[in-house]
This record gives sequence, structure tokens and C-alpha cells, in this order.
Amino acid sequence: MVVASNKVALVSGGSRGIGAATVLRLAEDGWDVAFCYRADESAANRVEKTAGELGARVFAMRADMAHAGDAADFVRRAEDALGPAEAVVACAGITRDRPLALMTDADWHEVLDVNLDGVFHLCRAAVLPMIRRRRGSIVTLSSVAGIHGNLAQTNYAASKAGIIGFTKSLAKESGRYGVRANVVAPGLIDTDMTAKLSEQARARLLAGVPLRRFGTSEEVADLVSFLVSERAGYVTGSVFEVHGGISL
Repeated sequence: MVVASNKVALVSGGSRGIGAATVLRLAEDGWDVAFCYRADESAANRVEKTAGELGARVFAMRADMAHAGDAADFVRRAEDALGPAEAVVACAGITRDRPLALMTDADWHEVLDVNLDGVFHLCRAAVLPMIRRRRGSIVTLSSVAGIHGNLAQTNYAASKAGIIGFTKSLAKESGRYGVRANVVAPGLIDTDMTAKLSEQARARLLAGVPLRRFGTSEEVADLVSFLVSERAGYVTGSVFEVHGGISL
């Protein structure tokens, strides 16, 4: 059994965007970090190298959280490599934007499989060991779309709204055992997803943001860093929006 010198965090979707920023922020904070990624091995290698240079022990693994077996294997192998996990951050997510009238079954199911089933699979695999140890923190990544809805994103919004209900229920179940669960709901964040937007689309979206800019992955990771830390020891079952005021 590995004896970890630092606390251990598990992050899904850790090769890019908010997931990658979270891996690096937790490494800066002194955590050892295991992360999984679905496809982009070169990006994963860069994140692994940078996190290691920050002093963390790092375990990276290709795994698809849409598959229960992959999620269970990731948790088992990560804890074998680094030690018991005290934090889990569920960042893996995809979009398949299309108006509902034109949405295919595949558009719907793939988004729900990755975004919502993936959170279920990862948290189910990780929470029982946390309950047994009577400590731990889980952070799930939702979206303002899951709270307020969004055009051409009925599938994405449904998955992200489901994450909120899932996490609040988990917080009620696990709190008595010392395990906390919270939701972070980002708005317009500069990631690979938003990089595909045209300049016209970006300008239209920013017109509805009081701060008049997109957020950064690092700003979201800052909040995750707080929520998994002992500074947030009395925070559970909450939803934190990071959106520059877009819902005002």
C-alpha cells in the first residue's frame, strides 16, 4: 500500500481546459494528482510534465468516464499509485450543440453518457472509500446552462442540471460521514470549446456579461482549490456560479 506524503486528488478530464488548470492548481497547492483523459495523449503528457515540475507526484491514465469499468479502474489504479484520494474533481465533459428539432439520438446520448453518467461512475467508484475513511471532498463541474438553459443545448443543459441534483443528493447522503460535495457552474470560459466561436458570436455573448470578458480556466480552478481544501470545511451541497455576472 502506498503511503502518500501529500494529499491525493483525482481529476477527470484533466488534459485540457478547466480540468488541466485544476490539475496544475492542485499541484501548486501541494496535492499529488491523478487525472484521466479521453483522447488527447499529447496534451495529457504536457499536463503531467508540468504538474511534476511543480513538485507533485502525478498519475495519468487514458479512461472514458462514460464507461463504469474505466471509472472504477481509474480510481483503483490511481489510489494504488498515489494513495487514498481525499478529493475528487469531475471535469470531463463534451458538447454536441444542435436545436432540439434537429438533434439526433447520438447527440443526446453521447452528451448524457459522458457528462452525467461519467460523474455518476466516477463518484460512485470514489465515494465508498471516502465514507469508510470518514473524510473527503467531491467537486462536480456543471454549467450556467444547467441552471438557466441555453440555445441549442438541451442535451448539454440537461446533463449539467442533472449534475446539480446528483451532487446535492450526494451531499445529503455523505455529509454524516465527513464527505463534502459541491458544484461549480462556469459560464463563458476561454477553453477549446469556446475557441471555436466566431468573433461575431463572441461579441454577441460578451454583450450579456457585465464584466465584458470571458473567464479563464485558472479562475475556475481557484474556486475548486478552495472547495477541496480545509478552508471550505463547512461548505457542502452548494452551487457556485463563475460567470462574470451573465445571469444578472
